[in-house]
Amino acid sequence: MGEAQNDAMRVTVLGTGAMGAGMAKSLLREGFDVTVWNRTVARSEPLADDGAMVALDPVAAVAEADVVLAMLFDAAATLDVMASALPHMQADAVFVQCATVGVEGAAQTASAAAEHGVHFLDCPVLGTKAPAEQGKLVMLASGDPALRERVQPAFDAVGTKTIWVGAEPGLGSRLKLACNAWIASIAAAAGQSLALARSLGVDQQLVLDALDGSAANSQYLQMKGAAIIEDSYAPQFSVDGVRKDAGLIRDALTKSGVSTALIDGVRSAFDAASSAGHGDDDMAAVYFGF
Repeated sequence: MGEAQNDAMRVTVLGTGAMGAGMAKSLLREGFDVTVWNRTVARSEPLADDGAMVALDPVAAVAEADVVLAMLFDAAATLDVMASALPHMQADAVFVQCATVGVEGAAQTASAAAEHGVHFLDCPVLGTKAPAEQGKLVMLASGDPALRERVQPAFDAVGTKTIWVGAEPGLGSRLKLACNAWIASIAAAAGQSLALARSLGVDQQLVLDALDGSAANSQYLQMKGAAIIEDSYAPQFSVDGVRKDAGLIRDALTKSGVSTALIDGVRSAFDAASSAGHGDDDMAAVYFGF
């Protein structure tokens, strides 16, 4: 889609933390008319330099939007903002819930939109700060197929691909939990392996070198392992963010009758890292939980 056509679509981003700000930048780069809002206004103001309109409240933020992307911390924060914003959205606008809110949270947000007669999609994303800024997220969308064409240009601006999980809102959030269970587990495993190497007097870089090129290697291992070795923990996805998601994963496992043994151990490691003062650091800092 060309810039002139993108400019005709008005997109609002609610929540300009690391992810929301990155998504807004990607939309602006592709020529969209972008409005942003954040509870702490100072976190939205830098986006004005990139061309975004900064709204002072959710009502003003969504009033003229065609598509609203909500990237807030959790279900409670999302529902709180929806209560203010939904009554003031245009008749044909689409509210897209992009945070990791869990099974129950997805159902609650879909219900809130239905109560106000607002078109709704559940679309959490895979990716962290850098992919958000680069337009390289993976969109895990679910909801009314009739809305797909309407939102796809915005999704294409912030993501490399969209996986349409199904017509039932909430299926995207379920897929996100399954994916995040894997991501949290391999991050914790990387931290444990490097902590073990340290305790055994082995050069930690040799762990990465030994696995590099093998079937057991992964890009995530090399990336998070390098962060640990370099003592570099600028947050892409924070330790406390993983702890929040691990709780949602555990709830889903419990309700599904699947063992929680692995996620319990993973969550324990992230809890320990947070207690050691690394809650706001990148998830690689789970290393300090061992």
